[in-house]
Amino acid sequence: MLGHPRSTVYGVLRRHGCSRVQHTDRSTRIPIRYERERPGELVHVDVKKLGRIPPGGGHRLRGRGAKATSRKGRRQGYDYLHVAVDDHSRVAFVQVHPNELGQTTARFVLDAAARFAELGVKIERVMTDRHLSYTNSGAFREALVQIGARHLVTAKYRPQTNGKAERFIQTMLREWAYRRLYTSNQQRLRALPGWLSSYNCRRPHTALGGRPPFSRL
Repeated sequence: MLGHPRSTVYGVLRRHGCSRVQHTDRSTRIPIRYERERPGELVHVDVKKLGRIPPGGGHRLRGRGAKATSRKGRRQGYDYLHVAVDDHSRVAFVQVHPNELGQTTARFVLDAAARFAELGVKIERVMTDRHLSYTNSGAFREALVQIGARHLVTAKYRPQTNGKAERFIQTMLREWAYRRLYTSNQQRLRALPGWLSSYNCRRPHTALGGRPPFSRL
């Protein structure tokens, strides 16, 4: 009826937290949205693995043929984008690391807490998915103790509970990572701080009535 495969439709609904009946009000079919009352009450944390751009540009710049002929010699590995998004304000904090190990996630949450503290926000709760770097890492648990935050884990088969982080990641990929053609990985990474500042300070946010995230701090 929509002219798209069921898998495509499901992927879009899942990305927006509407893929299951319980995600909407039964009478109105309006998606159920949750929002904490104050900044810092809940911060969503997640990681996105992003393929690095080889020198001279990747297949988006050079074409698929160039990728196929030079894949073996130009394999660059991945950057891991660690993100923290405040549930109330949608203010985001991002760091790029070479992995998503427990020590790295611990360091990230400490740095995120320090950044939010600079903004006058104390993190009370941190929500993550069930990745072992969060749920089975002593370093991560110790970091939460250090900042005085409680750890919340998403329920099984309920990815929408951490949906604000997932939606931010999709926005970040669309408006920063894939917005233009970069000739190197470093060029793309250099563009990240400027984009993030614009996202937090100037970019209108639909869920905030067209205001940027910083307006809610």
